[in-house]
Amino acid sequence: MDILIQFIQSFSFDSMIKTGLRITLILLIAWVGVILLKKFLRRLESRLLKKSKEDGEPASESEKRIETIIRLIQQAAMLALWVTACLIILKELNIDIAPIIASAGIVGLAVGFGAQNLVRDMISGFFIILENQIRVGDVAIINGTGGLVEQINFRTIVLRDLGGVVHIFPNGTITTLSNLTNEWSAYILEIGVAYKEQTDTVIEIMHEVGRSMRTDETYGRLMIEDPEIFGVDKFADSAVIIKGRIKTKPIRQWEVGREYLRRIKLAFDENNIEIPFPHRTVYYGEGGTLLEQQPQYKQEEK
Repeated sequence: MDILIQFIQSFSFDSMIKTGLRITLILLIAWVGVILLKKFLRRLESRLLKKSKEDGEPASESEKRIETIIRLIQQAAMLALWVTACLIILKELNIDIAPIIASAGIVGLAVGFGAQNLVRDMISGFFIILENQIRVGDVAIINGTGGLVEQINFRTIVLRDLGGVVHIFPNGTITTLSNLTNEWSAYILEIGVAYKEQTDTVIEIMHEVGRSMRTDETYGRLMIEDPEIFGVDKFADSAVIIKGRIKTKPIRQWEVGREYLRRIKLAFDENNIEIPFPHRTVYYGEGGTLLEQQPQYKQEEK
């Protein structure tokens, strides 16, 4: 009984009231910080959505990406805020927080060594999503492997190639990333014609085919502008190479390019423009039959 009385007498009610007021003030500041943080994140989210809309990004993809970023920032900020508040409260209660901080540092160091690849992948994934380097539905080449982007996670990116094979890349291992369908796409043309053809005439036909496609109801809406014909690009062994480019909406370049090549073939046939290909003429030796002597071959390639 005496021990209990001594324990009660050791308390200073003035000190307890002051400590309680300070703790209340700390909790109030933390609560105000939470409100300000949420308000800031809402404004940040609205600005990012507005910017993505101005850039022409699909609303569904932009909302998903921005929501993921905001949620991650909010969770990290909330954790840091309340951990800080709890440590200050413990200090106000005359509890030594140095061992707690030291223990947290040791635990964090151990976890960091054990999960450094995971942390690296998540940090890389955060910046990939934040910078909008690629989106779901894009066609990309990652570390030399191309395919359609099916998933973008904080740890991995999932591609499916033309053969249906699924490739999974940890974000931290990505060294090269090429997006083939960001904002607009392009189909590169390298068309060879015979040396005897007038290149100016060929280029005009190519322009005409492009203009006709622009007026087409199906393919015109997929093209951003008329095909750019750069002109004679090089002299190959048996052809003059004319180079050009068709700018299209994202991921539609192959569809438009194949149709353009089909129409170019028809236009060249109609105007008697030769597309070179290897020719081989075989001469059989004179005298005797094929059964009596081996034929002699002479090969000519054009």
